[in-house]
Amino acid sequence: MKTITFFNNKGGVGKTSLVYHLSWMYAELGLRVLAADLDPQSNLSAMFLDEDRLEELWPDDDHSCTLLGVVQPILEGTGDIAPPHVEELVDDDRGTSVHLLVGDMGLSRFEDRLSEAWPKCVDGDMAALRATTAFYRALREAAQKTEADLVLVDVGPNLGAINRAALVASQFVVVPLAPDLFSLQGLRNLGPTLRQWREQWEKRLEAVAGRDARSRIPLPRTGMEPLGYIVMQHAVRLDRPVKAYERWARRIPGTYRQYVLGERLQNEGTGWNDDRDCLGLLKHYRSLMPLAMEARKPMFFLRPADGAIGSHMQAAQACYRDFDRLAREIARRCGVDLPVAAPA
Repeated sequence: MKTITFFNNKGGVGKTSLVYHLSWMYAELGLRVLAADLDPQSNLSAMFLDEDRLEELWPDDDHSCTLLGVVQPILEGTGDIAPPHVEELVDDDRGTSVHLLVGDMGLSRFEDRLSEAWPKCVDGDMAALRATTAFYRALREAAQKTEADLVLVDVGPNLGAINRAALVASQFVVVPLAPDLFSLQGLRNLGPTLRQWREQWEKRLEAVAGRDARSRIPLPRTGMEPLGYIVMQHAVRLDRPVKAYERWARRIPGTYRQYVLGERLQNEGTGWNDDRDCLGLLKHYRSLMPLAMEARKPMFFLRPADGAIGSHMQAAQACYRDFDRLAREIARRCGVDLPVAAPA
């Protein structure tokens, strides 16, 4: 099982849509996929589930079937994590399915508990370790239950304690971004924070190594390995970024390398073409997304019956090729074997 978190403290870059579409693409390619919505805004859950089902999962008094329910005993001080409930989403037309750990707006209440727990982990405090590793253990248990090959995690656009706990639970990190000033600034904030979290978690593992805490609950090894970045929703003219974005495009590789990887800045101004850290480019598919939301399916599964005719159908086919290529590149970099070739 590999766990990948899609992380950027800059919002509005299409991160949740990316996790949603990659989840279905990996299912299409033959993997067992678990998607986890660790963003308290719960937008990923809203993409997967209709309002009727969400209303059932978010009643007034009991959210036991969401991630809030998983951590509720820790919040209340009554015990450890509850067994995670997993939703199975089935595409009847294609015979594929994706499993989902459902998000919850109430998960934001866990932020303060995680903030308090973080420094106490150094002392081997078991309650603090249980809180900090709650997401890791929930993902692990759900992945074992569903026999998942791959876990894709969506988090909110911030550098808070919930995201830190989500990253502690992750082996790999993918950074979606847009070619603009805000994403570059986001990289400058995200990169040092990510490295700091990794170093701090290493120290906490060292601190408890001589105690019996490791044998009492499973603790994640240091991960958070950056896989690369994905350029999202770039404007295109003749398959090239429009001029307004070109200056930002040239600065992405150097900024990513300097701030995320901690390497010496080199070759700034070369752009993302053939950059080793660029996982792929995804266009703004414009009118496909409203059709996909109406049909409640990924853009690349749209058919004429869904309203995808003429140029829309061509765009859906191009979208399929783009996500297939991206999914394969991510799988290659994190060592996931794809069991089947893509359908013709």
